[in-house]
Amino acid sequence: MELRSVEELMDLLYACRGTRDVPGRARPPAVDLHDHALRTAALLRRGRPADKELQVAGLVQPVGGLLWPGDPAGRADHAADAVRTLLGERVARLVRHCPCRDTPADDDLLALRQASEEGRTAAFDAGVLEDWRTVLELLAARNSPLGAMD
Repeated sequence: MELRSVEELMDLLYACRGTRDVPGRARPPAVDLHDHALRTAALLRRGRPADKELQVAGLVQPVGGLLWPGDPAGRADHAADAVRTLLGERVARLVRHCPCRDTPADDDLLALRQASEEGRTAAFDAGVLEDWRTVLELLAARNSPLGAMD
């Protein structure tokens, strides 16, 4: 599946509310995917305020789990494929490799992995999904002729 508009992506991210991930052996207890995505993106915004693509990668990570719940091993690949056309190659690459893959990590992947792990247990007000609409629209408009359409 390929997401074709920011509206589709927002609907999918809203649908993550109340959905809990299945924790791995080394992970803390399951967390709400919607809240985790907001906290991860907020942590990245604090640490890398100018890097909107990195922040958005943290925000959209859970879409693979929602779209393909029966394929835990392929969730990152599915999420990357779903957002590539809309949000660009860099966001897709970051989503594909973080947080659970054993790949050589660059600074961006390390930051994303760290924020994702911290976002599982951090307790702070990360705002609401609607706060991210403008950033998503800007990235979509820059990366895809489809992005400007709703």
